[in-house]
Amino acid sequence: MSTNSPKQRQAGFRLAVTATVLSVVVLLLGVFTRLTDAGLSCPDWPGCYGHFSWPSNPDAIARAERLYPDNLVEHQKSMVDMVHRYAAAVLGLLAIALAVISWLRREDEGYPFRLPTFILFLVVWQSLFGMWSITLKLWPQIVTLHLLTGMVTCSLLWLLTLRLSGREWRLSPEVMGRLGSVKSWLLVVVTVTLLQIFLGGWTSANYAAFACVEFPTCQGEWWPEMDFKNGFNLMQTIGPNYLGGKLESEARAAIHVIHRLGGLILGLLMIGFSVRLFTIKSTRFRSMGLITLAVLTVQIALGVSNIFLMSPLLMALMHHLASVLLLLVLVTIAARTWTARLE
Repeated sequence: MSTNSPKQRQAGFRLAVTATVLSVVVLLLGVFTRLTDAGLSCPDWPGCYGHFSWPSNPDAIARAERLYPDNLVEHQKSMVDMVHRYAAAVLGLLAIALAVISWLRREDEGYPFRLPTFILFLVVWQSLFGMWSITLKLWPQIVTLHLLTGMVTCSLLWLLTLRLSGREWRLSPEVMGRLGSVKSWLLVVVTVTLLQIFLGGWTSANYAAFACVEFPTCQGEWWPEMDFKNGFNLMQTIGPNYLGGKLESEARAAIHVIHRLGGLILGLLMIGFSVRLFTIKSTRFRSMGLITLAVLTVQIALGVSNIFLMSPLLMALMHHLASVLLLLVLVTIAARTWTARLE
């Protein structure tokens, strides 16, 4: 048996909800920008061809191309890039507002003070990674860190939302006694999930999604010829331009195969974790176990579909969204587990 405590929502709750939703939108816009090859459509930062909007009329386009003769204006791509930047800027303002509220409420008992400040710190770094993604011409290390930081920021915003919701689980002594094993599983699963997100970002940043166009084999073999040294060379040189990728086929195959293996390992861990939740005599934990399995199933189906369908835009976006949802489900379980109280 488990219930929610009747605590009142704290200041900033609705703002945190808005920021969480917007962070998901920003992540999807980033993926859309990436998949449509619009990441370098504005050659400068934070504006676009020297302005805070994309060139849209013939005179503006002519001036932009005189200013950047090596970057011809592509109106649609520039618009996509700038919409992504605008959304990220609004998210930054929301993060500042949440941090200010926490500073004003720092004397309130139980109010999360450090978490909003850390989120603002991450948002600042996220903006720097966004800038460096442009100035370093999509250097894979920066692009991957940009994605990973965005995912962590989204997760922490959701954690803040849960903290401000004023709700916590009230559990029986029997269920409380089993939370130790749940926490251990959670730490492992969250760690592996973040590693898999890194691998997914590395796969995308190096344009390795099409290195294997069949499943479950790759290039007609279970273990094709692969170049792990170059595929996972995190010290590779910068530049001149990584649009389209610079790695050879064997290196891209190595990245793709390791991403698949990471997905297999994570899937098995998720199944084991869900089974663990089912063994707890609590409808809350059993429901979270079902949700975890459901999102995991969708994520696997989308990943396999991306291979067979050569990653159509909508499927790729849904695959990324499922990754976000999976991480948010884990954050929800963690937040409710660590704040649970006896009935």
